[in-house]
Amino acid sequence: MRILVVEDDRDLAAQIARALDQAGFAVDLSHDGEEGEFLGATGGCAAAVLDLGLPKLPGIEVLRRWRGAGLAFPVLILTARGEWADKVAGFRAGADDYVLKPFRMEEVILRLSSLLRRAAGHATAELTAGALVYDTATGLVTLDGMAVRLTAFEARLLRFFMLHQGKVVSRTELSEQMYDRDADRDFRSLEVVIGRLRRKIGEGRIEMRRGEGYRLLPHDPV
Repeated sequence: MRILVVEDDRDLAAQIARALDQAGFAVDLSHDGEEGEFLGATGGCAAAVLDLGLPKLPGIEVLRRWRGAGLAFPVLILTARGEWADKVAGFRAGADDYVLKPFRMEEVILRLSSLLRRAAGHATAELTAGALVYDTATGLVTLDGMAVRLTAFEARLLRFFMLHQGKVVSRTELSEQMYDRDADRDFRSLEVVIGRLRRKIGEGRIEMRRGEGYRLLPHDPV
Protein backbone atom coordinates (compact mmCIF):
# COMPACT_ATOMS: atom_id res chain seq x y z
CA MET A 1 0.00 0.00 0.00
CA ARG A 2 1.28 3.45 -0.87
CA ILE A 3 2.05 5.94 1.88
CA LEU A 4 2.67 9.61 1.15
CA VAL A 5 5.27 11.21 3.45
CA VAL A 6 5.30 15.02 3.44
CA GLU A 7 8.31 16.13 5.51
CA ASP A 8 10.74 18.98 4.79
CA ASP A 9 13.64 17.46 6.77
CA ARG A 10 15.13 15.36 3.98
CA ASP A 11 17.20 13.14 6.26
CA LEU A 12 14.20 12.37 8.47
CA ALA A 13 11.98 11.83 5.43
CA ALA A 14 14.50 9.33 4.03
CA GLN A 15 14.61 7.49 7.37
CA ILE A 16 10.82 7.25 7.47
CA ALA A 17 10.73 6.06 3.86
CA ARG A 18 13.28 3.30 4.56
CA ALA A 19 11.39 2.13 7.65
CA LEU A 20 8.07 2.06 5.78
CA ASP A 21 9.64 0.21 2.86
CA GLN A 22 11.04 -2.41 5.24
CA ALA A 23 7.56 -2.70 6.80
CA GLY A 24 6.10 -3.55 3.39
CA PHE A 25 4.79 -0.21 2.14
CA ALA A 26 5.42 1.68 -1.10
CA VAL A 27 6.39 5.28 -0.33
CA ASP A 28 6.05 8.63 -2.09
CA LEU A 29 8.08 11.54 -0.69
CA SER A 30 7.47 15.27 -0.78
CA HIS A 31 9.42 18.03 0.95
CA ASP A 32 7.04 20.99 0.68
CA GLY A 33 3.35 21.65 1.22
CA GLU A 34 2.41 22.56 -2.34
CA GLU A 35 3.80 19.37 -3.87
CA GLY A 36 2.50 17.30 -0.96
CA GLU A 37 -1.00 18.69 -1.39
CA PHE A 38 -0.89 17.90 -5.11
CA LEU A 39 0.40 14.36 -4.62
CA GLY A 40 -2.20 13.61 -1.96
CA ALA A 41 -4.95 14.92 -4.22
CA THR A 42 -3.84 13.05 -7.35
CA GLY A 43 -1.56 10.18 -6.33
CA GLY A 44 -4.03 7.64 -4.95
CA CYS A 45 -2.19 7.12 -1.67
CA ALA A 46 -3.65 4.85 1.00
CA ALA A 47 -2.52 7.09 3.87
CA ALA A 48 -0.27 10.08 4.57
CA VAL A 49 2.31 11.12 7.14
CA LEU A 50 2.19 14.92 7.31
CA ASP A 51 4.48 17.45 8.99
CA LEU A 52 2.94 20.79 9.99
CA GLY A 53 5.92 23.10 9.54
CA LEU A 54 6.28 22.86 5.78
CA PRO A 55 7.62 25.40 3.26
CA LYS A 56 5.34 26.88 0.57
CA LEU A 57 2.12 25.67 2.23
CA PRO A 58 1.62 24.86 5.94
CA GLY A 59 0.74 21.27 6.75
CA ILE A 60 -2.53 22.25 8.40
CA GLU A 61 -3.63 23.96 5.18
CA VAL A 62 -2.57 20.91 3.14
CA LEU A 63 -4.84 18.80 5.35
CA ARG A 64 -7.74 21.24 5.08
CA ARG A 65 -7.51 21.17 1.28
CA TRP A 66 -7.46 17.37 1.18
CA ARG A 67 -10.51 17.11 3.38
CA GLY A 68 -12.23 19.97 1.56
CA ALA A 69 -11.79 18.00 -1.66
CA GLY A 70 -13.48 14.98 -0.06
CA LEU A 71 -10.29 12.91 0.30
CA ALA A 72 -10.80 10.53 3.21
CA PHE A 73 -7.51 8.60 3.38
CA PRO A 74 -6.03 8.42 6.91
CA VAL A 75 -3.59 11.19 7.84
CA LEU A 76 -1.05 10.91 10.66
CA ILE A 77 0.42 14.26 11.69
CA LEU A 78 4.09 14.00 12.64
CA THR A 79 5.35 17.23 14.18
CA ALA A 80 7.36 18.91 16.93
CA ARG A 81 4.37 21.12 17.75
CA GLY A 82 3.06 19.67 20.99
CA GLU A 83 0.85 22.48 22.25
CA TRP A 84 -2.76 21.54 22.96
CA ALA A 85 -3.98 24.21 20.52
CA ASP A 86 -1.89 22.66 17.72
CA LYS A 87 -3.35 19.21 18.40
CA VAL A 88 -6.91 20.56 18.45
CA ALA A 89 -6.31 22.39 15.17
CA GLY A 90 -4.89 19.24 13.59
CA PHE A 91 -7.81 17.05 14.57
CA ARG A 92 -10.36 19.70 13.59
CA ALA A 93 -8.73 19.94 10.18
CA GLY A 94 -9.26 16.20 9.72
CA ALA A 95 -6.21 14.40 11.16
CA ASP A 96 -6.69 10.80 12.25
CA ASP A 97 -3.69 10.61 14.57
CA TYR A 98 -0.98 12.88 15.98
CA VAL A 99 2.60 11.89 16.89
CA LEU A 100 5.17 14.21 18.41
CA LYS A 101 8.83 14.44 17.43
CA PRO A 102 11.12 12.89 18.57
CA PHE A 103 9.41 9.55 18.08
CA ARG A 104 10.12 5.85 17.71
CA MET A 105 9.82 4.67 14.12
CA GLU A 106 8.09 1.48 15.28
CA GLU A 107 5.31 3.57 16.81
CA VAL A 108 4.68 5.42 13.54
CA ILE A 109 4.48 2.13 11.62
CA LEU A 110 2.12 0.58 14.16
CA ARG A 111 -0.12 3.64 14.19
CA LEU A 112 -0.23 3.75 10.38
CA SER A 113 -1.07 0.04 10.22
CA SER A 114 -3.85 0.59 12.73
CA LEU A 115 -5.27 3.53 10.76
CA LEU A 116 -5.25 1.50 7.54
CA ARG A 117 -6.96 -1.45 9.22
CA ARG A 118 -9.69 0.71 10.71
CA ALA A 119 -10.21 2.54 7.41
CA ALA A 120 -10.83 -0.85 5.79
CA GLY A 121 -13.20 -1.92 8.58
CA HIS A 122 -10.86 -4.23 10.53
CA ALA A 123 -10.61 -3.75 14.29
CA THR A 124 -7.74 -6.08 15.21
CA ALA A 125 -4.17 -6.68 14.08
CA GLU A 126 -5.06 -10.13 12.77
CA LEU A 127 -6.66 -10.17 9.34
CA THR A 128 -8.46 -13.43 8.59
CA ALA A 129 -10.02 -14.96 5.51
CA GLY A 130 -11.13 -18.42 6.51
CA ALA A 131 -8.05 -20.41 7.53
CA LEU A 132 -5.72 -17.75 6.14
CA VAL A 133 -4.40 -15.36 8.82
CA TYR A 134 -2.16 -12.30 8.40
CA ASP A 135 -0.86 -10.76 11.64
CA THR A 136 -0.10 -7.17 10.65
CA ALA A 137 1.76 -6.55 13.93
CA THR A 138 4.32 -9.32 13.36
CA GLY A 139 4.07 -9.89 9.61
CA LEU A 140 3.39 -13.61 10.19
CA VAL A 141 1.14 -15.33 7.64
CA THR A 142 -0.38 -18.72 8.44
CA LEU A 143 -2.66 -21.11 6.58
CA ASP A 144 -4.41 -23.78 8.64
CA GLY A 145 -2.02 -22.85 11.45
CA MET A 146 1.11 -23.43 9.34
CA ALA A 147 3.47 -20.56 8.52
CA VAL A 148 3.50 -19.40 4.88
CA ARG A 149 6.80 -18.01 3.61
CA LEU A 150 6.32 -14.97 1.40
CA THR A 151 8.65 -12.51 -0.25
CA ALA A 152 8.39 -8.87 0.86
CA PHE A 153 6.42 -7.97 -2.27
CA GLU A 154 4.10 -10.98 -1.93
CA ALA A 155 3.41 -9.96 1.69
CA ARG A 156 2.66 -6.39 0.59
CA LEU A 157 0.26 -7.70 -2.01
CA LEU A 158 -1.44 -10.09 0.41
CA ARG A 159 -1.92 -7.36 3.02
CA PHE A 160 -3.73 -5.23 0.44
CA PHE A 161 -5.93 -8.16 -0.60
CA MET A 162 -6.69 -9.02 3.04
CA LEU A 163 -7.68 -5.44 3.84
CA HIS A 164 -10.00 -5.43 0.81
CA GLN A 165 -11.19 -9.04 0.88
CA GLY A 166 -14.41 -9.68 -0.97
CA LYS A 167 -13.86 -6.67 -3.23
CA VAL A 168 -12.80 -6.93 -6.87
CA VAL A 169 -9.56 -4.96 -7.25
CA SER A 170 -8.41 -3.89 -10.71
CA ARG A 171 -4.84 -4.32 -11.95
CA THR A 172 -4.55 -0.54 -12.13
CA GLU A 173 -5.52 -0.10 -8.48
CA LEU A 174 -3.14 -2.86 -7.45
CA SER A 175 -0.23 -1.32 -9.33
CA GLU A 176 -0.96 2.10 -7.83
CA GLN A 177 -0.80 0.68 -4.32
CA MET A 178 2.12 -1.74 -4.80
CA TYR A 179 4.59 0.70 -6.41
CA ASP A 180 5.67 4.25 -5.63
CA ARG A 181 4.99 6.93 -8.23
CA ASP A 182 8.53 6.77 -9.72
CA ALA A 183 8.58 2.99 -10.14
CA ASP A 184 8.23 1.22 -13.47
CA ARG A 185 4.78 -0.36 -13.17
CA ASP A 186 4.78 -3.58 -15.12
CA PHE A 187 1.41 -5.34 -15.21
CA ARG A 188 3.02 -8.56 -16.43
CA SER A 189 5.42 -8.70 -13.49
CA LEU A 190 2.54 -7.98 -11.11
CA GLU A 191 0.54 -10.87 -12.58
CA VAL A 192 3.54 -13.18 -12.11
CA VAL A 193 3.72 -12.27 -8.40
CA ILE A 194 -0.04 -12.74 -8.02
CA GLY A 195 0.32 -16.18 -9.60
CA ARG A 196 3.03 -17.13 -7.09
CA LEU A 197 0.93 -15.82 -4.21
CA ARG A 198 -2.11 -17.80 -5.36
CA ARG A 199 -0.08 -21.01 -5.36
CA LYS A 200 1.28 -20.36 -1.85
CA ILE A 201 -2.08 -19.62 -0.22
CA GLY A 202 -4.24 -21.97 -2.33
CA GLU A 203 -5.24 -21.52 -5.97
CA GLY A 204 -8.93 -20.93 -5.34
CA ARG A 205 -8.49 -18.29 -2.66
CA ILE A 206 -7.80 -15.38 -5.05
CA GLU A 207 -10.29 -15.25 -7.90
CA MET A 208 -9.38 -13.72 -11.24
CA ARG A 209 -12.25 -11.82 -12.84
CA ARG A 210 -11.51 -11.43 -16.53
CA GLY A 211 -11.64 -7.78 -17.56
CA GLU A 212 -12.21 -6.69 -13.95
CA GLY A 213 -9.34 -7.74 -11.71
CA TYR A 214 -8.82 -9.96 -8.68
CA ARG A 215 -10.83 -10.81 -5.57
CA LEU A 216 -9.68 -12.45 -2.34
CA LEU A 217 -12.41 -14.68 -0.94
CA PRO A 218 -13.36 -13.76 2.65
CA HIS A 219 -13.77 -17.48 3.37
CA ASP A 220 -12.10 -20.76 2.49
CA PRO A 221 -12.68 -21.84 -1.13
CA VAL A 222 -15.17 -24.64 -1.58
